[in-house]
Amino acid sequence: MAAVAVIEASSAHTGNGDSDVARAAAGDRSAFERLYRGHVNRVFSLCARMVADRDRAEELTQDVFVRAWEKLHLFRGESSFATWLHRLTVNVVLNARKTDGRQRSRFEENDEDAGGMDARPGVVGSPLAPGDLLDLEEAITTLPPGARRVFILHDVEGFKHEEIAEMLGVTSGATKAQLHRARLLLREALNR
Repeated sequence: MAAVAVIEASSAHTGNGDSDVARAAAGDRSAFERLYRGHVNRVFSLCARMVADRDRAEELTQDVFVRAWEKLHLFRGESSFATWLHRLTVNVVLNARKTDGRQRSRFEENDEDAGGMDARPGVVGSPLAPGDLLDLEEAITTLPPGARRVFILHDVEGFKHEEIAEMLGVTSGATKAQLHRARLLLREALNR
């Protein structure tokens, strides 16, 4: 929880990113705060696109930076800090989704009133009325979770199918199928 205090602290100066990484890894909270301020918007944006829920994305963004504070000593500099943080963000979101799925599964098994409800995890809000125009962001939020994750990782973030397959623990064929499905569903949604 030390990172939360660091995140809430204020700093009047900025510094060199590489030296901030080294200083933060050595425990310098001001350096970590500068890293946070320099990367928080990108991390939040990625979280928001992956979970399609602003409140959950804010929670996950905080989780990412807490985890970054805890794991920064493991950063070896083989890639840029931004790349390392991006991978950490994807892993935090995917792990949270697995945990959420297990909790939802246990909850639904014990909930007698849940029978017959057609819930679509990850879809926020009520269905849109016919004729409503969707922009791309709104259309992405309507994708099934698997298709949305692959679409974001491939078409938005630029990962290759092999990398996505490794991240998600599936085959590259499965990621290609999910991407194809996502694109078809988006095309359908945007042409309404």
